[in-house]
Amino acid sequence: MDPLSTVWLHYKRVCRDLTTRRSLGYGYVNFTNPQDAARALDVLNFTPLNNKSIRVMYSHRDPSIRKSGTANIFIKNLDKTIDHKALHDTFSTFGHILSCKIATDGSGQSKGYGFVQFENAESAQVAIDKLNGMLINDKQVYVGHFLRKQDRDNDLSKTKFNNVYVKNLSESFSEDDLKNTFGEYGAITSAVLMRDADGRSKCFGFVNFESPDDAAKAVEALNGKKVDDKEWYVGKAQKKSEREQELKGRFEQTVKETVDKYQGVNLYLKNLDDSISDEKLEEIFSEFGTITSCKIMRDPNGVSRGSGFVAFSTPEEATRALGEMNGKMIVSKPLYVAIAQRKEDRKARLQMLGEALYPLVDQLEHDSAAKVTGMLLEMDQPEVLHLIESPDALKAKVAEAMDVLRNVAQQQGNSPADQLASLSLNDNL
Repeated sequence: MDPLSTVWLHYKRVCRDLTTRRSLGYGYVNFTNPQDAARALDVLNFTPLNNKSIRVMYSHRDPSIRKSGTANIFIKNLDKTIDHKALHDTFSTFGHILSCKIATDGSGQSKGYGFVQFENAESAQVAIDKLNGMLINDKQVYVGHFLRKQDRDNDLSKTKFNNVYVKNLSESFSEDDLKNTFGEYGAITSAVLMRDADGRSKCFGFVNFESPDDAAKAVEALNGKKVDDKEWYVGKAQKKSEREQELKGRFEQTVKETVDKYQGVNLYLKNLDDSISDEKLEEIFSEFGTITSCKIMRDPNGVSRGSGFVAFSTPEEATRALGEMNGKMIVSKPLYVAIAQRKEDRKARLQMLGEALYPLVDQLEHDSAAKVTGMLLEMDQPEVLHLIESPDALKAKVAEAMDVLRNVAQQQGNSPADQLASLSLNDNL
């Protein structure tokens, strides 16, 4: 007999969107006595339902405790095989758990981190003390108190630093100018202006203060200051790992905001075979749900540009299509599928990547830095992010771009300088 067959329910309700009446993916069940509720939670939590592992927890009508982050802990560097249930089983020995979740991507795969909220702060602290730094599935995990984004930002802003980074200097700005300008805010131990192999200023540099308080004062006073018609950026000098982590965080946040804006229903496709029509495209994607629009992009002569868009009626359908169709061979080409973006959103993400990429390219090919950076930004944005994080990959791709520029210049009989000033190579990389 089903262990819950004799339970009496007071009411049950699935929450739905007020407009579409579609399920929001959660609901409430009210039992007539606490013992039945406890038994249902124990038996049904993390059981599969419609190919998903359901999560069951007590309902708290006052959301202030959950939103405050009280007794909430953050776990990272988790093995990808650890699911919600395994995380719950590991931490339940330290106290009563209110909620437990592994962060997952669109295809349901673990991102390697998760959250556990206990009923009280004491249980959370014990779990941190016992498990932080321990091996779980042969991986050393970090376990600590959860901080909301604004709290993390506040902590970061309070970090002490002595070394200051300044960029967007004019080419005539010297190291003596750097020392004199920043020396007004306190004693400095060094001031370096970065130069290329020919001794020309790269228009950025570093100033190290004796006192962190003086460094902070300089940043506060000089960031955004206009000197020689150029607006300075002045901030904490970061290690490479810190820059990469910040860029990655900004990139992921931009992706999340884009997905939220479009609710994940509109997909962008490229690398389509020329033989695929609108009708064929709709046929290929119809197995994933209801398609509201489907279009192949064509030139004025009606020839396929190899790209297009498919829009679904729900985010879940689009997510399923994205997970299963990206990289799949269609006719003779691997299909590229991504969340569609508006032109202005794509440009904004390119404000961000280009700013990080340019100084790295400039160190490798100073005279051609602007042109090569523009060429690299035409690649898929995750690939550009990889170049920023991988010096070897960037060096190889910059060399490839320079080869393209030289070859086309030779074919057209232009000098390298003329070629770099006028050449458009959208499709050569």
